[in-house]
Amino acid sequence: MRALSHWRLSEGWRWHFSWNSVRVRAHWGLTLLALAVIVCTASPVLAQVPRVYGQGAAASGMGNAFAAQADNPSALHYNPAGMTQLGGVQMMAGGYLVGGTTDFTSRSGITATGNHGGTIAWPAPGHAYITANLQGLGGSLLDKLTLGVGITTPFGSVQRWPDNGPFSAVTTFTALPLFDIKPTFAYQLLPDLSIGVGADIYTFASFFGEGQAESQLISPGGLAPAGSKVELNGKGTAPGFNVGALYTALRNADGQPIANLAVVYRSQATLHLDGALLVNGVKVQDATTTLVLPQVITGGIAVWPVRNAEREWKVELNVDYVGWKSVRNLDIRSPDGTVIIPRPQNWESTYAILIGTEYRWLKIDRLPGWEVAVRGGYTNQQTQVPDLTFNPGIPSADVHIISTGLGLLCKGNGSFLGLIPCGSLGIGPVKAKLVGVDLSFQAALYEQRTVSGNTGIREAVNGLYSSILYSGGISVRASF
Repeated sequence: MRALSHWRLSEGWRWHFSWNSVRVRAHWGLTLLALAVIVCTASPVLAQVPRVYGQGAAASGMGNAFAAQADNPSALHYNPAGMTQLGGVQMMAGGYLVGGTTDFTSRSGITATGNHGGTIAWPAPGHAYITANLQGLGGSLLDKLTLGVGITTPFGSVQRWPDNGPFSAVTTFTALPLFDIKPTFAYQLLPDLSIGVGADIYTFASFFGEGQAESQLISPGGLAPAGSKVELNGKGTAPGFNVGALYTALRNADGQPIANLAVVYRSQATLHLDGALLVNGVKVQDATTTLVLPQVITGGIAVWPVRNAEREWKVELNVDYVGWKSVRNLDIRSPDGTVIIPRPQNWESTYAILIGTEYRWLKIDRLPGWEVAVRGGYTNQQTQVPDLTFNPGIPSADVHIISTGLGLLCKGNGSFLGLIPCGSLGIGPVKAKLVGVDLSFQAALYEQRTVSGNTGIREAVNGLYSSILYSGGISVRASF
């Protein structure tokens, strides 16, 4: 591995570092170049952002194949057009506990294990939604309008490797606690056709993790003393939008959908991350880079082979196209926008196949007023990162995700543990018409990946990677 001390600084700039006084004195141009040299080994992680598919435990239990069903408040994420199916005011909130490991073996037999900053990733991905159907408020236009707002964590990663690991000069820790604020509306154009439109405001906040993207490594020496901790961080805000359509092709005798078609488009967003380079917690220099969040196009079909007053059985297929090809580079820039070192990425666009099913009992003799659902699903997702831009900061390989879930819904005439009527839950005169809890579990089984072809300081990332991740989710919902 080539040490940082072997890098040559052009144009005769000289670097002076006073470690005892923790003082850095350098000409502006040299400082920027030094920043680029250090950051170039860590910065790709900031763009290697896996999609967090699960934004509602009911959908997660079905492998997130939910765009053509979209019949709870998480429709705001999966397909905003589905919000027209929701009556009154509905709320949902929940989160996921994510764990697992990535095992690495180099060509020479050196091993290391990475995890999510501990046994469980923190901050944990979460979601919250509220929707309001305006039917009955007066006027034929308002009757067909539903408004909503949500907060989700659609992209993100937390990964930690040992400080004394084989590629500690490339990465030891990455985190992207990014969340999305989603003001949204849906409108029923025709009895069988609804559309939804929403904004996506991607940003950071201090109440969620560190409130910034972070990438850390251990200096091998040279520009910073060997063994010192180097950190690059940044934060910013970027706008995007999403559009969805939901069409009911077939209905049963009771007017309920038995075949739905869905199309959802999520726009690309360009996030400018402004932050700093730190050495052992001391700021050395301001820095900026650009993170491109890809466009996503989803098509879905859902059919109900069984749907009557007592039981429902749904099967759904979704196909996602994720435009990762928009990530062409991750250039390191000075605050005035000058490109210091170009960083090509050359990512590849990918497809994901999502299949899910749900079986729901609507009437249970021993549990009057309750509905129970069991769910299952499968997702296959391709990797987007080529070998030459691979970074161990996230698992990046083709992955098979197995899902299962359970849903419990208590209507107003039901009771909790036979003691508390579900219809009595609420605040003051506002009582819930129904309350529900959804649970999900997912196992992400990554195919083994052998990375090769990297040279210089990145040669240490070459080797075999084996990853397995687990996720347990919960969502609580209520309708008023």
